Amino acid sequence: MRVLVVNAGSSSLKLQVVEDGERLSGTTVEDWAGSGHLDPVEAFLAEAGSLDAVGHRVVHGGATYHHAARVDDELLDYLDATIDLAPLHNPRSVAGIREVARLLPDLPAVACFDTAFHADLPPAARTYALPREWNRRWALRRYGFHGLSHAYAVRRGAEMAGVPVAGTRMVTAHLGAGASLAAIRDGRSVDTTMGFTPLAGLVMATRSGSLDPGLVMWLVQHAGLAPDELNGALEQRSGLVGLTGSGDLRDVLAARAAGDPDAALGFAVFVHRLVREAGAMAASAGGLDVLVLTGGVGEHAPAVRAALGDGLAHLGVAVDGPRNEAARGDADITAPGARVRTVVVTAGEDLEIARLTVSTLASR
Repeated sequence: MRVLVVNAGSSSLKLQVVEDGERLSGTTVEDWAGSGHLDPVEAFLAEAGSLDAVGHRVVHGGATYHHAARVDDELLDYLDATIDLAPLHNPRSVAGIREVARLLPDLPAVACFDTAFHADLPPAARTYALPREWNRRWALRRYGFHGLSHAYAVRRGAEMAGVPVAGTRMVTAHLGAGASLAAIRDGRSVDTTMGFTPLAGLVMATRSGSLDPGLVMWLVQHAGLAPDELNGALEQRSGLVGLTGSGDLRDVLAARAAGDPDAALGFAVFVHRLVREAGAMAASAGGLDVLVLTGGVGEHAPAVRAALGDGLAHLGVAVDGPRNEAARGDADITAPGARVRTVVVTAGEDLEIARLTVSTLASR
């Protein structure tokens, strides 16, 4: 089955044709305007050849959609009604679904949710210690994100390490502009660093990661920050960009090498949180057999991989220096004699979406 994978991000639109687990053609439309911006999509489809189905990435499935689902009016109405759960991403996903449907009205379409991989987190891992009536009324829970990337990383990482998914304890690290970790046991997510929103967990390019909620309340009550201003700062002006002036890790590493103290501190904060949360995920998994790194930073930043390996040495992680520096694409960077296998996996969200699209349509 030839599947058109549609990934509508906060500013771009990625299109990929996948057949039998192989990427055939793809493009990224930068500065995609959303509704009405059909020309670049039409141009790609004119060269894409025949298609059998469409798979869409949707960041947040809320409390209702725990699995990939065929697109219909009920699903679109639900996404429209829950836009506030992911205001930067879900409206774009809905626009992508509707615009592609205008061009390919006869093809079945499937929505694949980033939150679905974490939908069955154990109650102790997903429940917030808030008034229980709040949790029930507003479906407050740890949802987790980057699930499509984590799901692919689990299967490919196990394959590269030569171990079965069943019985293997893993930590998968999706490290990009947005970043999260997942604790994996028997191929299932049992804990993750992001929470009700993608703000929680690791220090990211522009997001703060987890904060003391009392600090946030202090800023509202005593510093006079309005909620919208505070939200904008936590989403867009914090993380690496807040600490160093740049959200691009390459800039941070270059400035650090040149002796910039802000860059040195920013990198240290980034690594400290990464190591701390990875240790927590290993605890939730009941131990660690395989560490998988993926995403733009995970795939292309040897300095981060080396620092993470050093920080997790007490768990049996050791990264081979030359292998780490030479790693391109899928790579095993485990040091000789290390108890834990450490592998780099090229991000495969598009392949996971295609797989889920095929399986979802086959089950109907």
